[in-house]
Amino acid sequence: MSSAPEEITVYEEVRARPEFAELRRRFRSFVFPVTVAFLVWYLLYVVLSGWARGFMGQQVLGSINVALVFGLLQFVSTFAIAYWYSRYAGSRLDPLAENLREEADR
Repeated sequence: MSSAPEEITVYEEVRARPEFAELRRRFRSFVFPVTVAFLVWYLLYVVLSGWARGFMGQQVLGSINVALVFGLLQFVSTFAIAYWYSRYAGSRLDPLAENLREEADR
Protein backbone atom coordinates (compact mmCIF):
# COMPACT_ATOMS: atom_id res chain seq x y z
CA MET A 1 0.00 0.00 0.00
CA SER A 2 1.38 3.40 -1.00
CA SER A 3 1.69 6.19 1.46
CA ALA A 4 0.12 9.56 0.77
CA PRO A 5 3.42 11.43 0.17
CA GLU A 6 4.40 8.92 -2.54
CA GLU A 7 1.02 9.36 -4.28
CA ILE A 8 1.44 13.12 -4.26
CA THR A 9 4.91 12.74 -5.72
CA VAL A 10 3.63 10.55 -8.57
CA TYR A 11 0.86 13.02 -9.29
CA GLU A 12 3.29 15.93 -9.27
CA GLU A 13 5.60 14.06 -11.64
CA VAL A 14 2.76 13.33 -14.06
CA ARG A 15 1.50 16.89 -13.81
CA ALA A 16 4.95 18.25 -14.67
CA ARG A 17 5.18 16.24 -17.89
CA PRO A 18 4.67 18.04 -21.20
CA GLU A 19 2.20 15.32 -22.23
CA PHE A 20 -0.04 16.30 -19.32
CA ALA A 21 0.08 19.94 -20.39
CA GLU A 22 -0.83 18.82 -23.92
CA LEU A 23 -3.73 16.76 -22.59
CA ARG A 24 -5.07 19.77 -20.69
CA ARG A 25 -4.59 22.00 -23.74
CA ARG A 26 -6.49 19.58 -26.00
CA PHE A 27 -9.30 19.23 -23.45
CA ARG A 28 -9.67 22.96 -22.97
CA SER A 29 -9.43 23.74 -26.68
CA PHE A 30 -12.52 21.59 -27.22
CA VAL A 31 -14.57 22.14 -24.08
CA PHE A 32 -14.35 25.92 -23.67
CA PRO A 33 -15.36 26.97 -27.21
CA VAL A 34 -18.10 24.35 -27.45
CA THR A 35 -19.47 25.34 -24.04
CA VAL A 36 -19.51 29.02 -24.99
CA ALA A 37 -21.19 28.23 -28.32
CA PHE A 38 -23.85 26.10 -26.63
CA LEU A 39 -24.54 28.73 -23.97
CA VAL A 40 -24.92 31.41 -26.65
CA TRP A 41 -27.29 29.10 -28.57
CA TYR A 42 -29.31 28.44 -25.40
CA LEU A 43 -29.44 32.11 -24.42
CA LEU A 44 -30.55 33.00 -27.96
CA TYR A 45 -33.49 30.64 -27.46
CA VAL A 46 -34.33 32.20 -24.10
CA VAL A 47 -33.99 35.78 -25.36
CA LEU A 48 -36.05 35.12 -28.47
CA SER A 49 -38.71 33.40 -26.37
CA GLY A 50 -38.93 36.43 -24.12
CA TRP A 51 -38.54 39.33 -26.51
CA ALA A 52 -39.38 38.04 -29.99
CA ARG A 53 -42.66 36.33 -29.31
CA GLY A 54 -44.01 37.15 -32.76
CA PHE A 55 -41.08 35.44 -34.46
CA MET A 56 -41.12 32.46 -32.11
CA GLY A 57 -44.87 32.06 -32.57
CA GLN A 58 -44.75 31.85 -36.35
CA GLN A 59 -46.17 28.61 -37.67
CA VAL A 60 -43.67 26.43 -39.50
CA LEU A 61 -45.75 23.38 -40.30
CA GLY A 62 -49.28 22.86 -39.06
CA SER A 63 -49.35 23.71 -35.37
CA ILE A 64 -45.55 23.52 -35.06
CA ASN A 65 -44.03 26.94 -34.47
CA VAL A 66 -40.48 28.31 -34.45
CA ALA A 67 -40.27 28.08 -30.63
CA LEU A 68 -41.02 24.36 -30.69
CA VAL A 69 -38.41 23.80 -33.40
CA PHE A 70 -35.81 25.78 -31.41
CA GLY A 71 -36.71 23.87 -28.24
CA LEU A 72 -36.31 20.50 -29.94
CA LEU A 73 -33.04 21.64 -31.49
CA GLN A 74 -31.75 22.26 -27.96
CA PHE A 75 -32.06 18.52 -27.33
CA VAL A 76 -30.57 17.64 -30.69
CA SER A 77 -27.59 19.92 -30.12
CA THR A 78 -27.02 18.51 -26.63
CA PHE A 79 -26.85 14.95 -27.94
CA ALA A 80 -24.75 16.04 -30.92
CA ILE A 81 -22.22 17.73 -28.65
CA ALA A 82 -22.07 14.66 -26.39
CA TYR A 83 -21.44 12.44 -29.42
CA TRP A 84 -18.87 14.87 -30.83
CA TYR A 85 -17.03 15.02 -27.49
CA SER A 86 -17.06 11.24 -27.20
CA ARG A 87 -15.44 10.93 -30.62
CA TYR A 88 -12.96 13.71 -29.85
CA ALA A 89 -12.00 12.24 -26.49
CA GLY A 90 -11.61 8.76 -27.94
CA SER A 91 -9.24 9.92 -30.64
CA ARG A 92 -7.41 12.89 -29.10
CA LEU A 93 -7.60 12.64 -25.30
CA ASP A 94 -7.84 8.99 -24.29
CA PRO A 95 -4.65 7.79 -26.03
CA LEU A 96 -2.61 10.53 -24.40
CA ALA A 97 -4.22 9.91 -21.01
CA GLU A 98 -3.55 6.18 -21.32
CA ASN A 99 0.15 6.83 -22.04
CA LEU A 100 0.38 9.06 -18.99
CA ARG A 101 -1.38 6.43 -16.86
CA GLU A 102 0.97 3.68 -18.03
CA GLU A 103 4.04 5.82 -17.30
CA ALA A 104 2.71 6.70 -13.85
CA ASP A 105 2.20 3.02 -13.03
CA ARG A 106 5.84 2.20 -13.74
